[in-house]
Amino acid sequence: MEALFAPPDEDWQPISPKYRTMRRLNSVLWIGVIFTAGALYAGLGFGLWWLAAVIWAVALAIGIPRWIVIGRNWRSWGYLERDDDLYITHGVLFRELTAVPYGRMQAVEVRTTPLQRAFGLATVQLVTASAATDAVIPGLLPDEAARLRDRLTQVGEAQASGL
Repeated sequence: MEALFAPPDEDWQPISPKYRTMRRLNSVLWIGVIFTAGALYAGLGFGLWWLAAVIWAVALAIGIPRWIVIGRNWRSWGYLERDDDLYITHGVLFRELTAVPYGRMQAVEVRTTPLQRAFGLATVQLVTASAATDAVIPGLLPDEAARLRDRLTQVGEAQASGL
């Protein structure tokens, strides 16, 4: 079953560890803000400090597994540039492998959000003839995203023109 998700004798390129850090920080902030607000409302507003403790315990029960899952998910991401196609794999429980032939690419987009910019990250998205096969590689350093964009564009143009 493992052979379905990794071509033999090939080295997958990982995404940046900054992506894992960014996602973990995002989770900690959102879980912390939402559950702390609820706990403070219960404790300060109604004097139900036992309920505030339960709310914080629920936050930990959600936050700790999420922290672990984010790390495992980050390790599952990888991409592989081959002669005729690009492979992208990710997922732990639900694994996914996308093979994008260079000749099928219509556009290569690089995008970033404000949070990604703060962490020095970018996302490369490949647009193909079929919307169902669009592929995304998040968590790339800007230099690698630009290199990948330029290479994929160059190889895609050569494949499309039959060179």
